[in-house]
Amino acid sequence: MGESAGRWLGLLKTGPIIAGLLVVLAIAALQFSAIPGFDRLGLMVFDSYQNAAPRAYQDAGVRIIDIDEESVERLGQWPWSRTEIARLTQKLSDAGAAAIAFDIVFSEPDRTSPGQIAARLPRAEGNENLLRSLSDLPDNDDILADSFALAPVVGGFFLLHEDRGGPIELPTGMAILGSSPDGQVEQYRGTVQSLPQLQQASAGLGSLSIVGDADGILRRAPLVFLYKDKLVPSLSLEALRVAQQAGSILVKTSDGSGETAGAPGAIVNLRVGDFEVPTTAAGELWMHFSEPAPERTIAAWRLLSGDMSADEIATAVEGQIVFVGASATGLRDLISTPLAENEPGVTVHAQAAEQMILGEFLIRPDWAPGLEFFLILLLGGGLALLLPGAGATIGAAIGLAATAAVTAGSWLAFDQLHYLLDPTWPVIALILVYAVQTLLSFRQEEQQRAYIHTAFDRYLSPEMVRQIAANPERLQLGGEEREMTVLFCDIRGFSRISEQYDPKQVINFLTGFLTPMCNILLERKATVDKFIGDAILAFWNAPLDDPDQFRNGARAALQMVESLERLNRELPQKPGQVWPPDVKIGIGMNAGLCCVGNMGSEQRLSYTLIGDTVNIASRFEGLTKQYGVQILIGSALAKQLEGFALLELDRVKVVGRDASDTVYALLGDETLNRDPAFGILQSWHDEFLTLYRAQNWTAASHLLEEHEAAYSDAGLSVLLSVYRGRIELLSKGPVEDDWDGVFEATRK
Repeated sequence: MGESAGRWLGLLKTGPIIAGLLVVLAIAALQFSAIPGFDRLGLMVFDSYQNAAPRAYQDAGVRIIDIDEESVERLGQWPWSRTEIARLTQKLSDAGAAAIAFDIVFSEPDRTSPGQIAARLPRAEGNENLLRSLSDLPDNDDILADSFALAPVVGGFFLLHEDRGGPIELPTGMAILGSSPDGQVEQYRGTVQSLPQLQQASAGLGSLSIVGDADGILRRAPLVFLYKDKLVPSLSLEALRVAQQAGSILVKTSDGSGETAGAPGAIVNLRVGDFEVPTTAAGELWMHFSEPAPERTIAAWRLLSGDMSADEIATAVEGQIVFVGASATGLRDLISTPLAENEPGVTVHAQAAEQMILGEFLIRPDWAPGLEFFLILLLGGGLALLLPGAGATIGAAIGLAATAAVTAGSWLAFDQLHYLLDPTWPVIALILVYAVQTLLSFRQEEQQRAYIHTAFDRYLSPEMVRQIAANPERLQLGGEEREMTVLFCDIRGFSRISEQYDPKQVINFLTGFLTPMCNILLERKATVDKFIGDAILAFWNAPLDDPDQFRNGARAALQMVESLERLNRELPQKPGQVWPPDVKIGIGMNAGLCCVGNMGSEQRLSYTLIGDTVNIASRFEGLTKQYGVQILIGSALAKQLEGFALLELDRVKVVGRDASDTVYALLGDETLNRDPAFGILQSWHDEFLTLYRAQNWTAASHLLEEHEAAYSDAGLSVLLSVYRGRIELLSKGPVEDDWDGVFEATRK
């Protein structure tokens, strides 16, 4: 017990270290696997950084024409007539706007067009001239298309996942340097577009679709999209192209840019005119939002009502990229950002264009996940190794210092370099390692005190300990009758084995044998009653009811035989383990009434069972030697094991009993029973027993000789020899008239 205690105390010392390292490995595995949703904490940290240090507004030549509340109040409810939009477009074009990008889709004809009004008027007499005059007037949508054709207009469209809407015809295509990013960029199959004449008149077309992360917050603005395997630009990217009068937008992917860190097809950057824009692998721009900047926005009513002169408009928008969108209640497409819960979508497009022009990018470097993974292992693993020896207070100081260093490094990388380095995974590793190891350390002293109690509990049934604790009145002499299943297991030739080894080696051998056997019994709901030297006595259906006691017992016995075969293969090669060659066991099992309970003296009680069923099970175990089988059971148990591979052996009177019983060999479970070869053997053997009990010695002997190989293959050679000897003896002399084939055992 001293050696066992030493191992236990050693485990208590190393346990917190192992637990801490396992926590580190688990956190590292989660970070490495990049499971969607697990990055939420890191994104929230990045949000807090933006709130603490938003991008300083600089005039990048980007303006927003806002259809705000006052514009709707002054100029009438939305939608406005397309002639008003045409007038706004012309004013911006005349003022010298470099690009006019509409964050609006004009997908339906203008209901205020003369032709549309004429179509709704009644065809009454006297209306002919009016209807003819209205029909001859220009269509509002054609007027807007004409204004688009004379201006650097960028039209918009929405992308949908369902397949509907017409195809997208871009004025200028997009070129790809490297593999196609179809595995990285989100795919779309449908569109909502403006009227065809407006699309055709536009100098550029871009997607207005903006989708936030899983929590609804927009942190990355997509600059490119896949529409039916075709790359299309965002509104902001296309506006930048039109403003420069540039050609195709160039999309560089990892294997086309000379970089090999990312997967093939991962987007590295976009080139549009004179600007190069780094992106995520999916072609997204990490947004670095600025605080509200009133100078970026002009209310639409000021341009259309004459509040601003032509010179004032030119001063405001000449050479600028102008985004036209709505923020009025009921009109705006609201987006949540790290800085604002409700931000008009047009502002996101405008700020994306500003970042591309200014070169103000937030970057999540390719090496960032690797650095974070390394910090998890370094800091978490270091704390796991140091904390058990340093103690909770010093460990807390080390953990706090490491947490502060990681957080400060992440903040400085954001503030000074605009790098996004996630501190959450290393910090989580530090917190969990500290929490787990501290809890384990607090329990360590209690576990050491509990060890002695636990060691002595091994001598008693754990279930009995629980029941006695719950019902102390049961701690008295007496018992109850129950229908039970009993198992005796004994090692063959144990006396011979004991002679070969010294006592310590014998105990080593028994421990190596008894431990796995008891584990099997306990897993099969048995109560291990006692060890009698090398023998095991176990039973089922007490102290707790077990409705499946018979099958649990049979399966446990079969598993014990199977486990012994494995032990015979493996343990002789195990260093320090004593194991004789080819150890064999015999198992006797019986079922019936037993008296079970707390028995013994007033000074010492033992929860055990007694009864004829127990004695017969012990005798059956002894008979396994005579019949050469490993598991022998009585008829009462055999009746309960329908479907198992049972072979009737004999009718026997065991020592000390006058009544006989039919005994069976339990050879296997349902799988063996379904084996055709076993069925044939069972049929032959039943035929043999019929001939034998009919005293037809010649036919019985002939049947044994004919099927000798089958008996041998089934491991029943000893049984074959037993019956050969009996037939030879019985055939030579007279057989008593009342002979019924019962064999009377003369030894236990």
